Amino acid sequence: MIKTENLTRTYGKGEGKVTALKGVSLTVNDGEMVAIIGKSGSGKSTLLNLLGGLDKPTEGRIFYGDREIGSMKDGELAEFRLKNIGFVFQFFDLIPELTAEENVLLPSRLAKNKENSAEEIYSALDIADRIKHYPSELSGGQQQRAAIARALINSPEVILCDEPTGNLDRASGEEVMALLRRLNAEQGKTVIIVTHDPEIAAQCGRVIEISDGEIVN
Repeated sequence: MIKTENLTRTYGKGEGKVTALKGVSLTVNDGEMVAIIGKSGSGKSTLLNLLGGLDKPTEGRIFYGDREIGSMKDGELAEFRLKNIGFVFQFFDLIPELTAEENVLLPSRLAKNKENSAEEIYSALDIADRIKHYPSELSGGQQQRAAIARALINSPEVILCDEPTGNLDRASGEEVMALLRRLNAEQGKTVIIVTHDPEIAAQCGRVIEISDGEIVN
């Protein structure tokens, strides 16, 4: 279970101070597929970054089970992210100098995990025949599948997605959402998707709407 308590994040000081999140409290249960929806600047990506341990709150706490990640030291937090959270971003964030396979296996090598599950992941995501290619040789949909494979390689229980279909054509976007729904339904992965698209949000089991840094629905 993921839980936040009065989560606040501010940037800057004085007259330039901006409060991106204002006392957000929420709970996401194991195995849920949740959408966080809101307009640009609403605070949804800030919330996702905090949930993923990519940023730390100004105030409030974030729990994964009984572990409070906001109080972890940087090295401990990095290890926690590597082993427990998979990230999928809008622009794929594949390293162009590495093949798709090298990109996928990078978190596994950092965590010093065995790579015996990689072939199964390639097959499940239908990228086995493209895994030796570089990102520039892949379509947008294939790059996002590789990014999802990278998110899965360390068998995390939680997958955090920031606009995962935002840089894809409609057909590729539908394929990616089908993959995420399958990971949730068949493997029990907890999936949290940040999106501005109501059609994407409607495919999730629960929708949390954010406006001006606060949960409004």
